Amino acid sequence: MTDDPRLTPLAQSLPATVPFVGPEAQERARGRPFAARLGANESLFGPSPRAIAAMERAASEVWMYGDPESHDLRAAISAALGVPATNLAIGEGIDGLLGLVVRLFVGPGDAVVTSAGAYPTFNYHVAGFGGALHTVPYTGDHEDPDRLIAKAREVGAKLIYIANPDNPMGTWHRAATIEKMIGQVPDGCLLVLDEAYVEFAPAEAVPATDPDDPRVIRMRTFSKAHGMAGARVGYAIAAADVITAFNKVRNHFGMCRISQAGALAAIQDGDWLAHIRATVGAARDRIAAIAADNGLRAVPSATNFVAIDCGADGDFARAVLSGLATRDIFVRMPFVAPQDRCIRVSVGRAEDIDAFAAALPGALADARKR
Repeated sequence: MTDDPRLTPLAQSLPATVPFVGPEAQERARGRPFAARLGANESLFGPSPRAIAAMERAASEVWMYGDPESHDLRAAISAALGVPATNLAIGEGIDGLLGLVVRLFVGPGDAVVTSAGAYPTFNYHVAGFGGALHTVPYTGDHEDPDRLIAKAREVGAKLIYIANPDNPMGTWHRAATIEKMIGQVPDGCLLVLDEAYVEFAPAEAVPATDPDDPRVIRMRTFSKAHGMAGARVGYAIAAADVITAFNKVRNHFGMCRISQAGALAAIQDGDWLAHIRATVGAARDRIAAIAADNGLRAVPSATNFVAIDCGADGDFARAVLSGLATRDIFVRMPFVAPQDRCIRVSVGRAEDIDAFAAALPGALADARKR
């Protein structure tokens, strides 16, 4: 089929693809469900019971549009973080907010810098708006702030992307390192600091930045620690004029009323968040122990997943991934060498991790026969 001539030249140049193939699509192709869904970094422990109750109540009001200003939710986040509401924007998960940031700051041919193998949805948005993506390699399984800043200066970047903690490796930088990076952002550039996993990180990894600092925008989400990935709620923390600029391009009625109610209850339930942090920490330790029992090494993680070094190259890790899928275990892996020597296992309930533990030896044995 030829491209539709009505499409813009940019749209015609892009592949019709998505950054990730969902587990549902894989299940349809396989003809059976996975026994353990440990690949999408969701919280298998679910949302706060208070959030579930709030969403159930809101369901009867779903005939109404959501508040286009997300006023109550912004006020609650403001109170929880000590950040003025004028420095907060709500959006359809970090993915939606990343698309808006790229739309606001990147035109055709504008340079953007990220790490090779970092979160691919950001790259998807850059391509979709015609930006020129420049990458630097990881250093020791960490994104490299010095290399990112140097490349941004070299190419005159409009945006720099870094995640702390990182996806797909789970590694993290100390706050002082990120604060130093912010101080080195070139004029005319904005640092996009993705903090999707910040609730799982140690305190020393969270920088104490000024929300009015024009050099950085911080992205956070209710998808991970709050267990609401399907509700699509994220928020940005940035200088007030950057937040105001979102109103130029955002979908003002894009937030579901049910999602807003759930997020409002979740941000106010500190006890549940503390429970999830402890539960995730214990699950990470168990996955690391399973890796060690199989002669593998777990990369230290500050997220709700663990990257397991399979001890060989990307082809071997892909064979392990395939062997796990054959045994009905859904996990993912990094896309770019040398990080693609790993598989990435999301934490889960005891029964999910039991299933992974049972499947891994056979998957490794199959991979070693190839």
